Amino acid sequence: MTNKIEDVPRLLRLPGAIALRRQMLGEAHIAPLTQYVESLRAKHPTWEFQDFDPMDGGVEADMLFLMEKPGPMTSPTGKKQGSGFISRNNDDPTAEATFNFMVAAGIPRKRVVLWNVIPGWNGTISMTVAECRSGVEELNDLLLLLPKIKTVVLVGGKAGRAQKLLEGMNLRIFTSAHPSPKVRSIKRAMWDLIPRQWEEAYKCCR
Repeated sequence: MTNKIEDVPRLLRLPGAIALRRQMLGEAHIAPLTQYVESLRAKHPTWEFQDFDPMDGGVEADMLFLMEKPGPMTSPTGKKQGSGFISRNNDDPTAEATFNFMVAAGIPRKRVVLWNVIPGWNGTISMTVAECRSGVEELNDLLLLLPKIKTVVLVGGKAGRAQKLLEGMNLRIFTSAHPSPKVRSIKRAMWDLIPRQWEEAYKCCR
């Protein structure tokens, strides 16, 4: 199924594309991560947790790109309805930049799984220290489901809070700036480095 699906930036602005991704959530490579998200929903009922994108590598991925926090266009319950997925195909500029940087870095999509240090959405893009700490703690259970991960890319300063946890896990750890419009406008040199940094992470994973 997955090799016949169109793959372009902002594709998940289309209800039909979202519905097709939802149909894929039970596929073997993504089902354990779908169950993981369900466990987060049960554990933290006041937060909203989005699904992993089944177009990515799921439990077969060997690269984890760990960003900061889901944005409003991941949320299907917001004023402007989002997708319900953590996806490079979401209808927002950060997702579009992520899609394009992955292409520029030459990273095959099935090698990657995308997630966030703070895994849930609570109606605001702001992040507290306590939220970051709790999110890092949740990573332990996630990494048990990703046995093939060899490389982790911490995307953004808040994602960097997970580095201490990861250092003792025999993983290659890389960092980059966050591909958000804010970084592009005020830290353009760091923004321009992102695809090169991601390419270096991929080269070390080959």
